[in-house]
Amino acid sequence: MILTVTLNPAVDKTYTSGELITGHVNRMRTVMSIAGGKGINVTRILRQYDYPVCATGFLGGYAGNFIEDYLRANQVYCRFIHVDGETRSNMNILADNGYVTEILEPGPEINEEQMQQFLAQYEKLLPKSELVVLSGSMAAGLPEDFYSVLIEKARMRGIKTLLDTSGESLRKGIEAKPYLIKPNQKELEYIVGHKLVNKDDVAEAALSIQAAGVGHVVVSMGKKGLLSVDGGKIFYAKAARIKVVNTVGCGDSVVASYAMSIMSGMRNEEALQRAAAISMANATTLISAEIPKETADELLGHITVEQLR
Repeated sequence: MILTVTLNPAVDKTYTSGELITGHVNRMRTVMSIAGGKGINVTRILRQYDYPVCATGFLGGYAGNFIEDYLRANQVYCRFIHVDGETRSNMNILADNGYVTEILEPGPEINEEQMQQFLAQYEKLLPKSELVVLSGSMAAGLPEDFYSVLIEKARMRGIKTLLDTSGESLRKGIEAKPYLIKPNQKELEYIVGHKLVNKDDVAEAALSIQAAGVGHVVVSMGKKGLLSVDGGKIFYAKAARIKVVNTVGCGDSVVASYAMSIMSGMRNEEALQRAAAISMANATTLISAEIPKETADELLGHITVEQLR
């Protein structure tokens, strides 16, 4: 079983409009609500590929019930801690002019008792798990090193962890030496403290993080593609040309794809190529984290992986 941890889930609302104008009334053309948050997106993709998944984290209120019902309907084993307050909603507005605007709510605050309940639940779930995916922002009230605590607990049981977060949560998580991290280029710039101009800069930054003890660093660079550092070797997958509809969930698609590749023992070059294909396929659809598998399979044949070093 793969265990996914989403500490700050969300109901993702995707709107379409002609144009978004600040300071004015904006009427949306369509709206669609789905269970979201980075870890939930990973969970949904893994289930589309028939991997057994247990999802945990914090949920609250009507929105929390909506997410849990959605996951259970897709045969996800749910073990969330239910908290006071309402799980957040995130708005993703797609305008005809090509601009994408995201509005992200903060979510409920977690108290000490709820945090301890989660840790106890996490300890119970680890023996049943082969892999742990830790994704997304930290819920308010949790310490910045909370992901580090979860990574250490998994390591004590010999379980690999995949970490996809940002800011200080990522910095602290790196100190715990997870098996894999998946920052985007801006998140990597925050960690190393300077601008990364080209893929050579990205590669050097990723190498420095691997030298600090992280097993595998995968960097998403948007339309430029993906870069992977593993065992000192650097691989780069250039993005194929596609018609982009919605980029939300592309990074989560990379994480889900790597989780599947790790479970199946796939070589790094193949894992990178597959992750690029699944991520790009995600961008071709309006619904985030709903992978058109035929598109992903077709894109796989158009993605070349180059070893840079």
